[in-house]
Amino acid sequence: MLIARAPLRVSFAGGGTDLEAYYSRFGGAVVSATINKYFYVFLSRTIDDMVQITSSEFRTFERVDAEEGDSGEGDLAYLKSILSEFGIARGLCVFTASEVPPGTGLGSSSTVAVALVKALATLCQRRASKQEIAELASYIEIVKEGRPIGLQDQFAASFGGLNWIEFRPEGTSVSPIQLSLELRDQLERSLMLFYTGASRNAATILDSQKRSSSDRSSSVTKSLHGIKGDAFAMREALETGRMREIGEILHRSWQRKRLLATGVSNDRLDRLYQTALDAGASGGKITGAGGGGFLLLYCEPENQGRVTSALRGFGVARMAFHLDDGGAQVLVNSVPHVPGLSYPEGKWIGTGAASV
Repeated sequence: MLIARAPLRVSFAGGGTDLEAYYSRFGGAVVSATINKYFYVFLSRTIDDMVQITSSEFRTFERVDAEEGDSGEGDLAYLKSILSEFGIARGLCVFTASEVPPGTGLGSSSTVAVALVKALATLCQRRASKQEIAELASYIEIVKEGRPIGLQDQFAASFGGLNWIEFRPEGTSVSPIQLSLELRDQLERSLMLFYTGASRNAATILDSQKRSSSDRSSSVTKSLHGIKGDAFAMREALETGRMREIGEILHRSWQRKRLLATGVSNDRLDRLYQTALDAGASGGKITGAGGGGFLLLYCEPENQGRVTSALRGFGVARMAFHLDDGGAQVLVNSVPHVPGLSYPEGKWIGTGAASV
């Protein structure tokens, strides 16, 4: 058995500027942090000529016959694409499991891609860097599979921690944001996550945003300029210890994000957010592309009881969490070498998927 995991993430500011349609012309940047909620990948050998893939989060199972090939469709298509990239056509069982539901704005699809790439690289006996893991996962999802997503999630999951991530045509760079223990504790104690009970297909929202941001003069592009500015402001607030500004920046950026595409917010989400503000939260946002999933709030500890009670009236549950620093890692490895397995080289190294 080989067990690998990668952490899910919350994005504080800059989300949307990691799409190629934007960063290829203007450069993008996000402030992102991983949390102690994980996507797990379990690998084991099989005795037949099949590849078996079981996904607990999608409640589905497939056996892929090496002789018949695969259609490349369905919820597991990108996992099969990763296996194909490593040359795996038989003799392996893959099981994936997540601590949170899919489609809830914490980067789950890219996180499982990172965890699987990390696991397969380990089977290849390759000491792949965090940068390599993120770039290969990005290449497979965005270039090979054609998903209309950005680069933030793959790099956040691979590196782990609280980071400043910049996106340029020549590549993606990750720089840790250093906080004192006191400021880190204050940040963790002031963040709240609530599951709104709704999941969504981020690809639909992001595809609309991608088309709109291709126009340099569009309102979406102007909003993204402001969102990128919010990322710079967020980094400065964190680095200088001006923690009370975090809620204000989250709120300002969320108002801009709501303008990016139809479906980013809706009446119910707007009511939830306003209820949280009225109860004492200083700012927040819907995580990920929007449309549902988790509500992230910045709220002083003395107000959190009122906020929790107010949102409980809508049937919204709070999820406890802490920040994670580990990134993608292998927890257990007792699987012997798999014949035909090789680490893919060349076409994606150093690109940061900028060739999308």
